[in-house]
Amino acid sequence: MRSRTNPPVGRTRIPTVRDEAKDQRPRPVRPRFALGAVSGALAGFAALAVAELVAVAVRPQSSPVVAVGGAAIDAAPAAVKDWAIRHFGTSDKLVLQSGILAVLTVLALVSGALAVRFRRAAAAGILLFGAVGASAAVDRPDSTGLTDALPSVAGAIAGALLLYVLAGRLAVVRRSPVPAPAPAPGPVTGEGGDGPPAESGWDRRGFVVAAASAAAASAVLGATGRSLNASRGQSAVVSRRTVVLPSPGSPAPPLPEGTGLRVAGIGPFVTPNKDFYRVDTALVVPKVDATAWRLRIHGRGVSRPATYSFDDLLRRDLTERDITLTCVSNEVGGPYVGNARWIGVRLAGLLAECGVQPPSRGGPADQLVARSVDGMTIGSPVEDVMDGRDALLALGMNGEPLPFEHGFPVRMVVPGLYGYVSACKWIEDIELTTFDSYDPYWVRRGWSRRAPVKTESRIDTPKPFARPRAGLVMIAGVAWAQHRGIDKVEVRVDDGPWQEARLAAEDTRDTWRQWSLPWQATEGGHTLTVRATDRTGAVQTDERTRTIPDGASGRHSVVVTVD
Repeated sequence: MRSRTNPPVGRTRIPTVRDEAKDQRPRPVRPRFALGAVSGALAGFAALAVAELVAVAVRPQSSPVVAVGGAAIDAAPAAVKDWAIRHFGTSDKLVLQSGILAVLTVLALVSGALAVRFRRAAAAGILLFGAVGASAAVDRPDSTGLTDALPSVAGAIAGALLLYVLAGRLAVVRRSPVPAPAPAPGPVTGEGGDGPPAESGWDRRGFVVAAASAAAASAVLGATGRSLNASRGQSAVVSRRTVVLPSPGSPAPPLPEGTGLRVAGIGPFVTPNKDFYRVDTALVVPKVDATAWRLRIHGRGVSRPATYSFDDLLRRDLTERDITLTCVSNEVGGPYVGNARWIGVRLAGLLAECGVQPPSRGGPADQLVARSVDGMTIGSPVEDVMDGRDALLALGMNGEPLPFEHGFPVRMVVPGLYGYVSACKWIEDIELTTFDSYDPYWVRRGWSRRAPVKTESRIDTPKPFARPRAGLVMIAGVAWAQHRGIDKVEVRVDDGPWQEARLAAEDTRDTWRQWSLPWQATEGGHTLTVRATDRTGAVQTDERTRTIPDGASGRHSVVVTVD
């Protein structure tokens, strides 16, 4: 029997019309689109790597991720910033940058997939992303001008070119028909023709080589850029390492015996530098060379404008004080409060040398605007800074030069005011002006112009949802009312009466106080609530308010289950 699939021996089978139609069916395109998405990811990676390297020649803050992140922080409503700090804490900046990279990755994948069909348009889209980064960099408060746009522009051009090249390797190539061999003598089947039809395909080998080369080159460029940017701050690191803080002319009084309670679970009276809270808008911590740093004082009522170097301040009579700082974003019972020993120059003395008088003595300026090297502006009441409290331009923290994260080489510390109106880090400029003529960064975003710290208290132990055993349980925590002082702390169990807690010895009215209360715990669920009374007689309110616009209020409670 003759086979239906194989031609007789000695005969040549000529392709039929059906075979030709089968050969001309479109090849699957899904693999090409997937590889197109990979091309987009590689192009995005290359763009960021080139931008990182170019930022070495400009400055680290000009890199597109940092610039766009800073713009996002500036544009975010106050409620969004507050939500981010509340949920992510000091990791909020890492979360933001990770989110930006995730969005860029998705956009790069989509652009790469589109480039399979629309190569020029997709490459133009990469350039558009670069324009966004360049615009964000130039518009930053600390921008040095158009040069800040160079990393984003260079990165976008590199990414667009790479996407165009890789997408070209994925383009379909039409080949010319190949003449068919002469048929052997004998009967034939099917229709004759000029040979196989035109074939289509794409450059697989060329794509793999180009993609692998681009990935390797991008990795090298990115690593080089990160390394050079990290080393760029070495002069600042060296300058900090060589700082020797002199003995203060006005040392902090010795801590009274009993300022720190020996209760398991309570935070230490002095917060170590590594544990001190950090809340600011700097995606890249500024590393300022102390030898090149300068502070300028000028503005309304400044009859003798002056500029000071770091050594100028070191040579002055220094003051050392224990001061508790509180962030306005601290929720009731929150962690954004800490106590440290600061050493620095009294700010009121510097201002007086420049001819500044507070409003109560006829001075024309009621607001001091401090500017940071990263463009942040902080507005403080001149009257508060010059009313005799220990407002400092701090140079040291807990016995060492300020850590970079906390403002090296110099920052402001003003007891009794929330940080956003007093604690300017990396300070380089002080301008005397009025509240009516200028709104600093946070005021423009809905926060109050004046923000004295509210009377607050916190339960550190037992922790929320703890399960202590029945019997004696120690309830303990901290209370603060900077520049007023704490006179009393009371604790209530469930709906029972308020019981006065034992207060630890007071250091100064500018520091927090620890407290404790022994409790005979009985089995079952219980709610523990604390309230403080400051030295003016004001009792901590039970009215709950948000952190916006001038700090949270309310009483801290924890729920525990006693076994």
